[in-house]
Amino acid sequence: MQAANKMDLEELALKLSYTFNNLNILEQALIHRSFLNEKSDQNRKNNERLEFMGDAVLSAAISHLLINKFPDADEGILSKFRARLVNENTLAKLAMDIELGKYLLLGKGEYLTGGREKPSILSDAYEAVIAAVYLDGGFEKAFSLVSRQFSVIMEDVSMAESSRDYKTELQEQTQELFKVAPIYELISEKGPEHNKIFEVEVLIKGERFGKGHGKAKKEAEQRAAMETLRILKEP
Repeated sequence: MQAANKMDLEELALKLSYTFNNLNILEQALIHRSFLNEKSDQNRKNNERLEFMGDAVLSAAISHLLINKFPDADEGILSKFRARLVNENTLAKLAMDIELGKYLLLGKGEYLTGGREKPSILSDAYEAVIAAVYLDGGFEKAFSLVSRQFSVIMEDVSMAESSRDYKTELQEQTQELFKVAPIYELISEKGPEHNKIFEVEVLIKGERFGKGHGKAKKEAEQRAAMETLRILKEP
C-alpha cells in the first residue's frame, strides 16, 4: 500500500477510537519524507512538523497524567517517570499495537529495507498521529487518546520504578541517620470495597513524616516513602 485511501484512514481512526473531521490531517501524519522524495506532488507535506508538535502534546498529556497519579512527587521524580514513558521504544511498541506501520507512506527504499518495522519511523509517526488528533479535535481529544494508549504502560512503569526505589532508599537512609527502620502506619481506608483509597504515613522513632495515598497499600507506602525522602533532604 503506497497511497492512503479513505478506507485505510477510517480503519486507522477506528483503532484510535477517534472520528476525524478532516482525514487529510491523518494522512499527513503517515507520510514519511522518503515518500515525497520520490514524488512530485507539491500539495502534500511529510509528517515531520506534526511529529514536532506531537512530541509537545504527548509530553504535556503525560505530565498531566503523572501529576495526577503521583501528587507527592517532586519535579525530578516526575521527569524520570516521563522519560521512562516517552521514548522511542515505548512509542514504537504502541505504534505496533495499532499496526501503524502498515498505513505508512514510504519511499521504495525505506519500504524494501523494512521501514514499516523501524522503531525510529514508527515512534515519529506515532507522535505525528497524536498531533493530528490534537489539530483536528483539540487537546481534550488528544489527551483522551494518550490516556487510553498509555494506561497499562504507565501503571507498569511507575509501579516498577516505585517498588525498586523509594522504600529501599528510605530504609537505607533511616538506618544510616537514625539507626532504625521506618514504620508504615495505615491511617485510613476510604471508598467502596472494589475501589478503596488507602492513606499511609511513615513514622521514624515515633515522629511522623511523609504521607501517601494509593489504590493499594503498597502503592500508598511507596508514595509515603517518596515524600519522606523529600522531607529528609530538605535543609
